[in-house]
Parts: sequence; C-alpha cells; structure tokens
Amino acid sequence: MSGVRETAREEGGLVALDTTPGAYMESQSGLQRGRPRIYCRYAPPKGGGRDLAFIVFHPTSNFHGHYLVEPLSRLGAGVLALNTRYVGNDSMLIMERAIQDVGAGMRFLREQGYKRIIMIGNSGGGSLAAFYQEQATRVTVTSTPDGRPFDMASDPLHPADALALVAAHPGRASQLLAKIDPSVLDESDAPAIDASLDMFDPRHGPAYSPEFVARFRAAQARRLDRITDWVVQRLQDLDRTRHADVADDAFVIRRTQADPRNMDLLLDANDRKQGSLGGDARNYNEAANGLARFCTLRSFLSQWSVRHTRAEGPRCLAATNVPVLLLNYTADQTVFPSHVAAWQAAAAGRCTTHDIKGAPHYLIGMPEVTDRVAGLLMAFGD
Repeated sequence: MSGVRETAREEGGLVALDTTPGAYMESQSGLQRGRPRIYCRYAPPKGGGRDLAFIVFHPTSNFHGHYLVEPLSRLGAGVLALNTRYVGNDSMLIMERAIQDVGAGMRFLREQGYKRIIMIGNSGGGSLAAFYQEQATRVTVTSTPDGRPFDMASDPLHPADALALVAAHPGRASQLLAKIDPSVLDESDAPAIDASLDMFDPRHGPAYSPEFVARFRAAQARRLDRITDWVVQRLQDLDRTRHADVADDAFVIRRTQADPRNMDLLLDANDRKQGSLGGDARNYNEAANGLARFCTLRSFLSQWSVRHTRAEGPRCLAATNVPVLLLNYTADQTVFPSHVAAWQAAAAGRCTTHDIKGAPHYLIGMPEVTDRVAGLLMAFGD
C-alpha cells in the first residue's frame, strides 16, 4: 500500500497513504469509503541522509502543524506528522484501526530507507504509540472491545526502534475517569447536579479535603461505570435486533473536564498554574464540545471505557522492549507526576527521563524550550 505522491518522497509536503477499510459509515465521504486514505505531512531531513526519522501522531488531533516538525527536520532528521482517519472527529474512533493508520506511516518511512525510526507519543499520542508498539512486537488483538473480529495482522506492523513520550498522558479512558464530572445527576439533564460533589462550589475548596477528594473520585468511577453498563446493554440489544452494519448508536456525555487537580495545585503537585488546558476550569467543563462529548457505543468501548480499552499506555508499554525517552513538562495541566511515575515503572531499566522545567502542555510561544526538546530527541536518536 503506497499511494504516495512521488514528489513528496524527496521534497516533502503532503503525503496520502492508503490504509485499511473501516466500519460501515465510518466516514460520510464516499471518496474516503471507496479508497480509505490518511494524510501526513512529511519533512525530509535538511541536508539529506536517511539515518533517523521521527513519526508523531495523535488519535484525533491534527498534527500537521506540530511544533517539533521544523526543528527536528532542521537538525537532520526526517519527520512524518501523521493524521489518523479520525482527525478532528473522534466520535467513531476505534483505537485498533488507528493502529493500522500508524502502521501505514511506519511502512512509508521504512520505504524511504530510514535506518532508525522513533515514535513520538505526544499528549494522547503516548498511549497510541505504546499500543502500536505492543502489537507490532506481538499481535494479541483479534477483536475490537465490542467482541467483533478484527484482523490486526492484515498489514504488517513495523515496530519502532525506540519510543519518545513527550507530555504524554496514560490514555483516553484513564483521562475520562479522572475528569468526568460526578455531580451530574441525569445524563440527559446536565444542569441538574449534586451540589455535594460540585468541585466548583467554593464550600468544598480549593484546597479540597482528603475526604472530599476520595468521595469525588469514587463518584467519578460510579458515573463512568453506569455509562459503560448502559453501553454494553444497549449493544447487546442492538446486536439482537439490527443488521450488523447499523447495530450501533450515538450518544452524548456531558461535563467531562472536572479534575480537582486543575483547581487544587497541592494535588499531584507540579509547576502548573490553576486552570485547565481550555483556560477557566468551570467553563471548560461546561462547554458544548469536550472530552468524550460525542460517542458511538462501539467507539466508547475502544477508547473511553477503562474496563474495555486496550490502549492503556503504561500497560502496553510494559509489553515492549525498546528504549524509552520520557520528557516531563513540569507545568503541564493535564499530565501529572503520577502519570510520569506510571510510565517510568512500565519501562523500568530502559527509560531515560528529563524534566522540562516550566513547560506547559503545548509550548506555545516558547521557541527556546521547543529547541531544547528537539535537541533531546535528536540526542536520544543517536
């Protein structure tokens, strides 16, 4: 499967890669369904050479404008910024299919003759990178989490030579568990809340008492469990009554940005400022768009259910054997010291960690910090 624009091989630019077909109506585009493709930005190394390449990706974010593309290319590495088929729309996202998209990018880089390829798992790309490497090392997935058969080995998955985890959280499901608002009383009526579990009620903090945090975390798990139980039952009903192509449904999960760590800086403390990646933490939680907002039943199990997802980063990383570079942005508002510790434990004995002091999640307007990160990545690749 190449499907590559020839000029992109030497000059760089947009690269279109064929990928494996997905589920019925995975895309509304007839063109995409007729010839499934993913789109990447390829930056060859300045000065030529094929010693080292990096591939950077995310399950759903558009990484064509990623801040590491130009610095790494300028320092002499090839860079492929890969968008999965789910770019900008995770409502249908199946992590197992996203792996196959990453596989198309890895094949492209191998075809270019690169001697060494390092996967950069940035933010939500960390768990996808670990999941990919686990399956490239030894395929264990034979079905999606909803129980449908899945041929992971239909196209070869070339393993990376090393993994770089850059401001990487452990996975989408664990993020939802940490951020889902437990004060929601009715999934169809977001404004109706239990005030005793409202982290934005100043009567509770910040700072929050250990008792409040324990109650809050337990209630988060209960809410996510209720949603998961409903999803499983709904799928069982649909599998009995509908054609396989349409045995799925869409739903909404409201208020999914309620992590006490964004308000109480003493919890899982680092150098972060109070607030969230979206600014004001309360507004971020109540916004119309947000984490896991629009789902289908099957995509929920694959990416958001802690009981079903296979893409839990540290667990996947523990099943790999390549060197790991871990870059900890110490002012991150969504990746915390406990996450860093989980990654380190999963790659014990083969993990090199660097703290990037004062770095927030996105490095916007921080060219010197960006250059330092790129330099550490290049040194890791030597």
